[in-house]
Amino acid sequence: MMFQHETVLLNPTVDALHVQDGGIYVDATFGRGGHTNYLLSQGQNLSVFAFDRDQEAIVAGQSLMQQTNTQTNNHLELVTANFAELTQQLATFGIHKINGILYDLGVSSPQFDDPKRGFSYRYDARLDMRMDQTQQLDAYQIVNQWDQQRLTYIFKRYGDEKFANRIAHAIVQQRPQPITTTLELVHIIENCLPAAVRRQSKKHPAKKVFQALRIAVNDELSSLDQSLEAAICLLKPAGLISVITFQSLEDKIVKQVFRRHGEVDVPRNLPVIPPELQPELKILTKKPILPSETEIAKNHRAHSAHLRVAQKL
Repeated sequence: MMFQHETVLLNPTVDALHVQDGGIYVDATFGRGGHTNYLLSQGQNLSVFAFDRDQEAIVAGQSLMQQTNTQTNNHLELVTANFAELTQQLATFGIHKINGILYDLGVSSPQFDDPKRGFSYRYDARLDMRMDQTQQLDAYQIVNQWDQQRLTYIFKRYGDEKFANRIAHAIVQQRPQPITTTLELVHIIENCLPAAVRRQSKKHPAKKVFQALRIAVNDELSSLDQSLEAAICLLKPAGLISVITFQSLEDKIVKQVFRRHGEVDVPRNLPVIPPELQPELKILTKKPILPSETEIAKNHRAHSAHLRVAQKL
């Protein structure tokens, strides 16, 4: 199956890294290689490590890796792993410090647009939503095995769903008959919501629940926090990190981690700031960089993108 994939905020994200010849860079979310390909075009003798836990993305990137490693003086390494494992995975290549790293978070267009992956409420497919197809936990298990309290929590926490408890109750009431497909779940959600809510809402009634399930299946928020902490530690002095988020929970984590390393409360009476109180990061984007109207018109999925950039001190 062929997929059309428009890379969001392509130039700003890579340009923010100020790519240096001979540098070591990481694309933590390879996807279909848009950012990696542009990054490789920005310098000579680069070593680029591109991570993705989706095996289909790694397979799709083989041609770019082969072309890069045989026809240019740059080197590309594709790493099949969760970006929470940055430190361990890079260590296997003898890499302990990097010049820059970028993240393009969320689900890629090929994942959304491939019905069999079960990410979308618009296609009928088995409930799946795994980015890593080798992991055991999937959306089917969560929907059919987690209790009402736990379902309510993830729908509220990860989806900000106002009717979280009502939807969780409806799901549990369906048991022991299994809920197997995406459209079966959509039908349950639609039927348990007040008619007035369904009429008035501009968003699909299942959107928030599907987002919550996807985040829970892939442990996205915890993985992001771990990865950002590792990335900051890996950066060389003056190294740069750029992160694209697509929803508020991701953006909040990025802001919190950047602030944790970039803002330090120092007593006013200290004549000299001791090394242990010096900030590690300089936050370069006080407000996020947003896609242009032209980009949003060309690619609707860019409309919620926020780019934040910081530099290691």
